[in-house]
Amino acid sequence: MSEFLKVTESSSKYHHLEEMSINEILGHINDEDKTVPAAVEKSIPQIRKLVEAIADKMLAGGRLFYIGAGTSGRLGVVDASECPPSFGVPQGLVVGIIAGGAPAILQAVENAEDSKTQGWMDLQAHNVNENDVVVGIAASGTTPYVIEALKTCREHGIITGSITNNPGSPLSLVADFPVECEVGPEFVTGSTRMKSGTSQKLILNMISTTVMIQLGRVEDNKMVNMQLTNEKLVDRGTKMIMDKLKWSDYEKAKALLLKNGSVKRAIDNA
Repeated sequence: MSEFLKVTESSSKYHHLEEMSINEILGHINDEDKTVPAAVEKSIPQIRKLVEAIADKMLAGGRLFYIGAGTSGRLGVVDASECPPSFGVPQGLVVGIIAGGAPAILQAVENAEDSKTQGWMDLQAHNVNENDVVVGIAASGTTPYVIEALKTCREHGIITGSITNNPGSPLSLVADFPVECEVGPEFVTGSTRMKSGTSQKLILNMISTTVMIQLGRVEDNKMVNMQLTNEKLVDRGTKMIMDKLKWSDYEKAKALLLKNGSVKRAIDNA
């Protein structure tokens, strides 16, 4: 591993946090959070290359995997889990894998991120192959679980991407399409669940949403393939149909939606 500056561990520019008023703490955290979108913007050229690679593979029938540990792993799981209800894609098309498995979503699993073999084993459980893309997520870019998983992916001809907050990290070096978003020191030194985590969430939103648009899962600006899992979404879908078909009868539009199961099918069959 080459030496690099681990910005995520740099000392906070704020001192004696315990002496600040609540208002001061909140204000300073907000000031730091305001800098994150600008940092993400600088990463857009890298994000674009990764999105293009993912879309190409998925249009050809491949899948997208996120793999990470701790906060990074949880964010990947969240993004993956939201794709089926938001875009109507099948479970398993976008997969989130976290070091330590399902229990690690709710609480830390000791030493899970230090394993150099478990990441690839977890991917193999999903029959990962050269048709897929695997994106490793780690704020530090030094997580063995993620780095070794991506190394093995590349050995098997699987396209890899990464999302990190330290430029020139070991993780970036093993990714075909690295995304590096330098957000600077955290408000609480080393607490990468803060700005680093926020930047990762923004980048994941950009990746999955753009890919799903490329896959035809959005029409105009609407989630026409969303799953109707609650009354709020049924109501939203009904209003989409009314708007598209220029109908004024809410119950008629709702009945059409429920009969067809999605906005897109309802409109196509109207």
